[in-house]
Amino acid sequence: KVIWTLLVTILGYASSLPVGDDSICTAEELAKYSIIFTGKWSQTAFPKQYPLYRPPAQWSSMLGVTHSSDYSMWKKNEYASNGVRDFAEKGEAWVLMKEIEEAGEKIQSVHGIFSAPAISSGTGQTSTELEVHSRHPLVSFVVRIVPSPDWFVGIDSLNLCEGDHWMEEVSVDLFPYDAGTDSGFTFSSPNFATIPQDTVTEITCSSPSHPANSFYYPRLKILPPIAQVTMVKLKKNQLGLPAPYLDIPAKSNEIIDSVSETPLDCEVSQWSSWGLCRGACRKTGTKIRTRFVLLQPANNGMPCPNLDEETGCEPENCV
Repeated sequence: KVIWTLLVTILGYASSLPVGDDSICTAEELAKYSIIFTGKWSQTAFPKQYPLYRPPAQWSSMLGVTHSSDYSMWKKNEYASNGVRDFAEKGEAWVLMKEIEEAGEKIQSVHGIFSAPAISSGTGQTSTELEVHSRHPLVSFVVRIVPSPDWFVGIDSLNLCEGDHWMEEVSVDLFPYDAGTDSGFTFSSPNFATIPQDTVTEITCSSPSHPANSFYYPRLKILPPIAQVTMVKLKKNQLGLPAPYLDIPAKSNEIIDSVSETPLDCEVSQWSSWGLCRGACRKTGTKIRTRFVLLQPANNGMPCPNLDEETGCEPENCV
């Protein structure tokens, strides 16, 4: 009878643990964190097609969740859910919220939902608080890049528990992702659904490998971080206090950051056809072809080459 009681107790405890999580968190049951999102999407770091108006570069609100390994908000190289699609394309959170709530009710994999206000510029900060549980120590969130076809930044299942204790502070550089639901190449591309849907992929300086891509910088090895998130564990006497903003000058939401300038080379069109040969009969004439600037250079990038070219020719239709 004693053995049976012990077995039932062990099974009951095991059933409450996250399924598929190799590491068991034995830290204090609850912990609260301040989460600070810092946008680093500046014209200096990302000069190509940088959105200045209609709308200018900005960030959507943050939507996140603390959860166990049974739940996944999004994963690289897997298909985005309908909720993530709507959020990445339009910034609409209703379907994603419903998915989170259903996962919490069905398999009890979600501990809490958190959100932070939008940022009205490419550089700035927003913050909120989140609570993790020893059975739900993972953090995931998404923030939409505005404007964009279906691009976002975020974190997938970051574990804040290290065995018997919670991490005191963690910072993560963020890079852009494509939700795989819209085929636009540029920030301002019109809506063009990807059929069939593709998986979530990281956008790099060379992928997609197309000069029209807004993040295509062939001279770089890696993109600079477009954002950063910092999570700081709150002490009990800090609970309920507003999260500190980092490196923000007074009366401003703009970030002062030492970002290296990303060189942007000039891009020109293909040559036009040769024009008519001009000149006197029975003498060598000249003809010209032209091209035009597609993208002006910036940050000491390669200057534009000559936009017209001249060559000799024999005039036609001479009498």
